[in-house]
Amino acid sequence: MHADLPGPRKIGAIFFPARLWVAIVLLAAFASAGHASAQTVPVPSGNRNIDQPAIPSGALSRTEATGDTFEGKYQRILELLASNKELISKIELAAAKYEIDPIHIAGALVGEHTYNVDALDRLQTYYVKALAYLGSDLTFKHGGQKVVDFVERWQFSRCRSHRDSYDLWACRETVWNTKFRGRTVGSIAWPDDRFGRVFFQPLYAGQTFGLGQLNPLAALRVTDMVVRVSGGKKLSASKAPEVYQAIMDPDISLDYMAAVLRVAIDAYGKIAGFDISGNPGITATLYNLGDVRNRARVLADKNRQLIAEGQAAQLPQENYYGWLVNDRIDDLRGLFNGPKPG
Repeated sequence: MHADLPGPRKIGAIFFPARLWVAIVLLAAFASAGHASAQTVPVPSGNRNIDQPAIPSGALSRTEATGDTFEGKYQRILELLASNKELISKIELAAAKYEIDPIHIAGALVGEHTYNVDALDRLQTYYVKALAYLGSDLTFKHGGQKVVDFVERWQFSRCRSHRDSYDLWACRETVWNTKFRGRTVGSIAWPDDRFGRVFFQPLYAGQTFGLGQLNPLAALRVTDMVVRVSGGKKLSASKAPEVYQAIMDPDISLDYMAAVLRVAIDAYGKIAGFDISGNPGITATLYNLGDVRNRARVLADKNRQLIAEGQAAQLPQENYYGWLVNDRIDDLRGLFNGPKPG
């Protein structure tokens, strides 16, 4: 299905067709790469795909193994949200801090608990688990190598100039992918797997945690933003229990969810030239996939090529997870009352 584009725009006495306007705005954004463009192309609401994109086999098998259905899990997380006004208030507060529509947080919650895990019956359970993690002796490591020692290797020296936590951990993940992943370095055969799965899952591989199903590395990336906006203590990879406590405690984790979503919106505006703040399915997709700055760069590069060839630019696309969010947008909007920010 072709994406619906914004209507024609007028500059002076001249009207520009929608596709040409998109190209003009994107070219302006690309010309100022690395800086916020004065204008971005708003991504229309709704799904670009008529049918839901394929659901990964892992999500299917996890749900089938419990004798459950995606619809059943969706209804449970929706009920948890609809029946808990305190939680809705916390979501609205976190969203306001990061200047996003709270529906973006609701969309990420619905996606995670429909396809990845099942919602716990009571919010209080998350607080109890958060305290349990805080009192644990967990360490981020692989084998006998702590991640805080691992990133001191000379291969990571180029990352030391980064001061922001997002840039720092993004750089370290790039070094992992290019210098260690699936390679033998210093007589050690390193796993061919994601950095977050190798070093940041001391309980068992692939697990995310808490109401927002955040992984520890995602939290470490946005911790500087959270400290700037919300206050509190900066997270450190040397203190794994505090990281787990932050992503398990709803009073803290909702701010981290909002920060992750804020980063996605900012990245697609500054790097790819698209305003995705009006499409919760796209922000939910990016929450699910992660690595948003690289994804924005890939889309920007692709659109440069398309525009140079005289073709229409491609809008961001939703995956199966984000498709559900847009498909059930009326359910999610009904959780909140009153006007919302963009």
